[in-house]
Amino acid sequence: MTTIVLSTGGTGGHLFPAQALAGELARRGKTIVVMTDSRGKHYPAAFPGASIEIVPSAAFSDRSVLGLMSAPFEIFAGIVMSLIKLARIRPKAVIGFGGYPSLPVMIAACLGRFPTAILAPDAVLGRANRIVVNYVCVVVGALPLVRFAPKDISKIVYVGNPLRPEVIAVAGTPYDTPTNGPIRLLVFGGSQGARALSDIVPAGIALLSADLKSRLDVVQQCRPEDLEQVRAAYASSGVKAELASFFDDLPARMAKAHLVIARSGVGTVSELAAIGRPAILVPLPHALDDNQTPNADALANAGGGWRVAQRELTPQKLCRMLTDALASPSDLAKRAAAAHTLARPDATQRFADIVEKLAEAA
Repeated sequence: MTTIVLSTGGTGGHLFPAQALAGELARRGKTIVVMTDSRGKHYPAAFPGASIEIVPSAAFSDRSVLGLMSAPFEIFAGIVMSLIKLARIRPKAVIGFGGYPSLPVMIAACLGRFPTAILAPDAVLGRANRIVVNYVCVVVGALPLVRFAPKDISKIVYVGNPLRPEVIAVAGTPYDTPTNGPIRLLVFGGSQGARALSDIVPAGIALLSADLKSRLDVVQQCRPEDLEQVRAAYASSGVKAELASFFDDLPARMAKAHLVIARSGVGTVSELAAIGRPAILVPLPHALDDNQTPNADALANAGGGWRVAQRELTPQKLCRMLTDALASPSDLAKRAAAAHTLARPDATQRFADIVEKLAEAA
């Protein structure tokens, strides 16, 4: 039985592609082992049938001085433990998905000369991946790398971003051009929502014409502490809105939307492309290395939407953007089609093919 080790960080941008690849490799008869930090104890449901191995790790951001001093020792301990575990597991390939929990595993895999690959989902290579990019065998790209590419660019293979099954199920859903009737607007800002969008979007919508407000059907994800404030804002504007701190059917809601307002993490951009929906993208201003702006540019440059910096997005500007966008339903439909041109529906299968070739070479 061929064993493949996957190592991933804990956020959706890392986990969802890892889940997608794990599912495809399992269907191909591979044994999957997931190596990550202590959060992995909660992952068995996300990786059915896989073994979970915990290794120490540490991030250098958002830590106290004492935490910063201890981080190198925690990472070193993670490398040593990973070497021991990899020697026991003897995988045919080790695949990293970025995030600081993947770093000790990928360093150990390179030191142990295991066949390795990393997923580079963003247009800017992440910090953990940056440390190992010149030592792994293959760099699997989702978007063209604009910064921190490996010295040997021939090792980059662009296949797209593996998507979770819930997205694949609604990929390419025909766009329902909003010529008459309700206009469905979906607003979200990552798994925890976004305070800026909770402040700006309801205020911008309040400035719209009465006719547009009467047609709007808003679905917005908010942080729990923002829900009542946002609910009151929409109620005072007379706008129909469904609010929640989490939607477990977000891909299906994306497929029903006429327009999306969101952050521009690579998962969001990839899902917008797969489903084919126009979007106003507001990159997270404090993202490491400003990695969300190039993601947004990829969609905007393809004609699939608009990118606007958060510092520039006032309620007045958003009102103008929405008024212009909703004034031309045919243009929204064209942008939906343009977004879909970036779709890579076979990304998971192509990634799995690469892994199998690595394993066979081993």
